[in-house]
Amino acid sequence: MDKTLLVAAIKNGTVIDHIAQGEGLKILRLLNFYLHEDLVTIGLNLPSKALGKKDLIKIENCQINVEQAKQIALFSPLATINYIENYKVVRKISNTLPSQISSVLICPNHQCITNHERIKTYFIVEQIGSLTELSCKYCCKKFSKEEIKEFISDRN
Repeated sequence: MDKTLLVAAIKNGTVIDHIAQGEGLKILRLLNFYLHEDLVTIGLNLPSKALGKKDLIKIENCQINVEQAKQIALFSPLATINYIENYKVVRKISNTLPSQISSVLICPNHQCITNHERIKTYFIVEQIGSLTELSCKYCCKKFSKEEIKEFISDRN
């Protein structure tokens, strides 16, 4: 079987691999990668032995930080972060789900005070089986990660 690269290699930067199918665009928006000045490549519905299908993001000349990695884990806990130098993986990290996340997500409860006043959002994150649940500190409502449709950057 021929091995064909579906997405071109990058010289330096970060590759977010094994993103759950359908979560790549959310991560792109969440971290504002679409505003990055260098090459950003996104692959959707790529074949994966482990996942069946996966998404993938490559960002040239960018090294994501630990906080960004935690935000990625919220939408794709099995994603791996690969740091690339001179076309080679120099460091690979597996992600862990954060226990809390603040100032990133918009509460889906339209009556929540964070949607009406300048208050930073804050959610407690829990893994319940295969589901990720977020509890808003202010309105005390619980949401699945699928119910999160907007991010703080979307308000700009």
